[in-house]
Amino acid sequence: MTTFQPIYSQMQQQPLPTMYDLPSDNPEDPGLPDEFHDWQPQLLSETFVPANYPPEQVFTAKDLNLYYDSLNPRRYKRPDWFGVVGIPRLIDQGRRSYVYWNEGRAPMVIVELLSRNTQEEDQGLTPRGQDIPSKWEVYETILRVPYYVVFDGTNNALRFFQLQGESYKELSEQKLWIEGLQIGLGLWQGTFSFANIERLWLRWYDAQGNWILTNAEREQQQRQRAERAEQRIEQERQRAERLAQALRDQGIDPESI
Repeated sequence: MTTFQPIYSQMQQQPLPTMYDLPSDNPEDPGLPDEFHDWQPQLLSETFVPANYPPEQVFTAKDLNLYYDSLNPRRYKRPDWFGVVGIPRLIDQGRRSYVYWNEGRAPMVIVELLSRNTQEEDQGLTPRGQDIPSKWEVYETILRVPYYVVFDGTNNALRFFQLQGESYKELSEQKLWIEGLQIGLGLWQGTFSFANIERLWLRWYDAQGNWILTNAEREQQQRQRAERAEQRIEQERQRAERLAQALRDQGIDPESI
């Protein structure tokens, strides 16, 4: 008599796909709805600097396929932006996709930027229990992502959700603080050099409430510090020259002192 193993057991014995088998390219993808969906994630990635994790253990991504179900390995969601900690920042020359069962860690925080085609699914307004779960269901019940952020860049409406128990609970605060990472997220009015546009942006801040610097801002700060150091050196040189001249005027050789 032949004994058949359950399908699940048979699948588990087979090697599961990796990021090389599950690329991020999707020929049917309609593309990004606007440039803001490119600019905003860039600012989030540049300022996502958790205080208690080294840079080599922090990974961020935008529009990267996130494969979440080892039993249905071709299924994925594509968050506008997500951040993960406690994993290598780089694998080989960079990830082609994020494969949850290979990485072993779900994102700590996901940000979705609302657009007309996705706003209902992003906010958990689509019917539940379908064959293919919505983004909300994947983040909430499968990956168990601790923090979920929804931002409408058109009217600057911002919503924060935290996983409490089995489901997401909306937070009433205007800023999000993640204690485990010692980093917060809020709205910042300013010009992001990557886009060269002034508006309200989602941006990370530190424990002192200071907005974390972007790459360009950090370089500018370093240039300014170098310029101030050079100015101090020049001021000291001029002061020393004036003192030496005053001594010479009195018939005293400065070199003899």
